[in-house]
Amino acid sequence: MTVHFVGAGPGAADLLTVRATRLLAQADVVLYPGTYIDPGMLTHVSPSATLVDTQDLDLEQIVERLEAAHRDGQDVVRLASGDLSIYSALFEQTRRLDAAGVPWDVTPGVPAYAAAAALIGRELTVPEVAQSVVLTRTRTRSTRMPESESLAAFAATTASLVLHLAITRTRTLMAELEPHYGADCPVVVVYRASQPGELVVRGTVGSIADAVEQAGLRQAAVILVGRALAPENGGESYLYDAGRDRSVKRPG
Repeated sequence: MTVHFVGAGPGAADLLTVRATRLLAQADVVLYPGTYIDPGMLTHVSPSATLVDTQDLDLEQIVERLEAAHRDGQDVVRLASGDLSIYSALFEQTRRLDAAGVPWDVTPGVPAYAAAAALIGRELTVPEVAQSVVLTRTRTRSTRMPESESLAAFAATTASLVLHLAITRTRTLMAELEPHYGADCPVVVVYRASQPGELVVRGTVGSIADAVEQAGLRQAAVILVGRALAPENGGESYLYDAGRDRSVKRPG
């Protein structure tokens, strides 16, 4: 049988993909991150399925559950918050499954940063303002960052910046970003986008730390930084320019 890694998206039950809901309905065993998803998401699961909340399990215990389901001839879904392409520990799990000869596949989900941008109605790339998005995190109690990936190096580009797993260090991080973005650069913090209790905190590089501390945010929040969040002086996209020669086809 197959282990299906499924991106749960930002947590809302109706932001799962159609493929994800089909896999959940067919699964015999579902491992899910209870801390990060709306319980309503589990309404997609068959009443006969075995549910395993992974919030108190370590990596080895999770993999043991996956391998045991496979040995028992059961299809298993491993739900992961957001999308599996970033900060999901996918590699650590699939490496162990490969060693055990357990087949697996991946179904993508809506990334948390995309849900956050949607909630505030902003595009993170705006012509003549920002055309790149940096997705990164900081080192706290998690694994160390590569030396070549310092926050200062990313900030020097002044691209739109998305900080994951960083909410408890907001004040320190804003101090690092201020020389590059300026104290007046817009910042938006989104807590549990798409879930009950979602919260949007707005400010600037100079003021957001106070706002975050006043709100008492300690987890499950994404920090968005950049001029694209308030693009008063943004240009127009060439793609939709009325003067563009439409006889020339764009690549792809």
